[in-house]
Amino acid sequence: MQPEICRYPIILVHGIGIKDFKFLRAFGRIERTLKEAGFTVYTAKTDGFGATESNAVQLKAFITGVLIKEKAEKVNIVAHSKGGLDSRYMIKRLGMENNVASLTTLCTPHKGSPIASFIMRAPKPILKFVAFWVNLVYRIFGDSRPDALKVCDELKLHADDEPLNNGVYCQSYSTTLKSSRDDFLMGIPLMFSHFLENGSSDGLVSAESSKFENYRGDCIDGSYSHSEMVDFMVKSKKRERIYAFYLQLCNELAERGF
Repeated sequence: MQPEICRYPIILVHGIGIKDFKFLRAFGRIERTLKEAGFTVYTAKTDGFGATESNAVQLKAFITGVLIKEKAEKVNIVAHSKGGLDSRYMIKRLGMENNVASLTTLCTPHKGSPIASFIMRAPKPILKFVAFWVNLVYRIFGDSRPDALKVCDELKLHADDEPLNNGVYCQSYSTTLKSSRDDFLMGIPLMFSHFLENGSSDGLVSAESSKFENYRGDCIDGSYSHSEMVDFMVKSKKRERIYAFYLQLCNELAERGF
């Protein structure tokens, strides 16, 4: 039996530090995998180190272009990490609630990150020095308004229980990196996460912080890191399960009429 295809286009929204280039895709082969299954998919073009408000403006412009191109009324957003915060801001603050059918956030720090809070306790001159060079590098790679210092400040721990309340179907997922040995890249931040807070974490974002509206638990059973969920430096055995998750997610959205 042929799986259902989403009624509306799917927009993949990346998080902090990632850019979408021709040969270095923000979601690896995930976009291509979904397209091969028959879905209409786009990866949003937003700054890698842009503040939430700035990226939300860029995201609105990108989605508006997709709506015109596809002659669609709405889109389904699947957002990873800070991309979920950019998407929430766009929907709630920039009048896009009627153009978004669903918002799915993956490993999004809805309540912030203890690592960001820890970083922001560093002396201001050091923070400004590092932010200057991060912004410079990301301008070279195409960011229009990088603001590393503001991004880090936005990601500090905070209470966040504000739902969208606008008719958009919202769901959220987390992942758990069970051991630093399971992902070399995320191993060091995982140790910091365990030192700074209790509970499971994907290396950067805790399960508690990932919860937003309809929380569905971990994307996949097992040990999966924050970066692995966007197909970055993933072992082949894990990669197939990650692709299967995205396919199942989009099939579920299609079954809901989205």
